[in-house]
Amino acid sequence: MHIRKNDLVAVVAGNEAGKTGKIMKALPEKNRVVIKGVKVIHKHVKPSQKNPQGGRIQKETSISAANVLPVCQNRSCKKNGLGVRIKKKVLENGAKLRTCVYCGVEISSDE
Repeated sequence: MHIRKNDLVAVVAGNEAGKTGKIMKALPEKNRVVIKGVKVIHKHVKPSQKNPQGGRIQKETSISAANVLPVCQNRSCKKNGLGVRIKKKVLENGAKLRTCVYCGVEISSDE
């Protein structure tokens, strides 16, 4: 996948298009991601030992990874704060970096 946990991403397609958020969980086997504050649903729960009151709880659900792009945080980039395509740059030691297509700055996940 082109995105990782803790990346800042922008949703570019679907009902949640235009929203941005941080990835809470990546599900590479399903090609989906869970983003904080995006695609929030209400789940109705019955009263139980753990939740004696019952009621509605809010939780984020997953969206397709194809519908999100990482956000470039380079202030001098023309796409600053917007979703950008990435390319992978291979270093001499074999490590791969994800870089912005427009400015070439590394896209890093805040861990």
